[in-house]
Amino acid sequence: MISRRGALIGASGLLLSGCDRITTSPTVRKILTLGEKATLTGQRLVTDRNALAPEFTRADLSPRFRVNGNYMPKSPIYANHLANGFADWKLEVGGLVGRPMTLTLAQLKAAPQRTQITRQDCVEGWSAIGEWTGVPLALLLRQAQLSDKAQYIVFHCADDFSGTPYYESIDLIDAMHPQTILAHTMNRQPLPVGHGAPVRLRVERALGYKQAKYVMRIEAVASLAGIHGGKGGYWEDHSGYQWFAGI
Repeated sequence: MISRRGALIGASGLLLSGCDRITTSPTVRKILTLGEKATLTGQRLVTDRNALAPEFTRADLSPRFRVNGNYMPKSPIYANHLANGFADWKLEVGGLVGRPMTLTLAQLKAAPQRTQITRQDCVEGWSAIGEWTGVPLALLLRQAQLSDKAQYIVFHCADDFSGTPYYESIDLIDAMHPQTILAHTMNRQPLPVGHGAPVRLRVERALGYKQAKYVMRIEAVASLAGIHGGKGGYWEDHSGYQWFAGI
């Protein structure tokens, strides 16, 4: 049988090999959107919301973990943070929360941590296994007193594409999943710049483009409609990627 993970990666290979013109068709995009909704509904119905993505051992670590997306944000603010070793960097947690928070990198590292060795599958067709350590997102959301009105968690990032800010979003099921963490450490070393320093999202039951890098601000919202292009993420807004990238 073909798993959803395998099917998605296979489909991405077709896309990269010449099917991109097909996906620009409004009719095809409508069909893909219907398929996305069906897949989301189906997965939520038949999968335990706390079911874990496969985890591996250090012997399984990939000798090379490719960088996806941007290698270095162009923001002067980010450049200043990088120059002083992120000593003044702070993560904002706000939106529909009862207790907005601003956390330093040191505070994040002092919080309860989770370490996991998982495989990232990229829509481009490659995969790699890495070890990640960070703070469970659920812990931060509970401390921030997440409102009952919140439906999505949005991650605003330091990087951009041609001046368009990069962002991503997930629903509360993925946000509260035990493997969804804000990682600051990769393979037991501080997160490299190319992989999203100082903090990136790891949502292990999703494709690579959902793993937002250079996270600066977390926002709890009731709807994605008014945020940038309204489809829940940079690639969803600009390239027609599916918002739900569950695997």
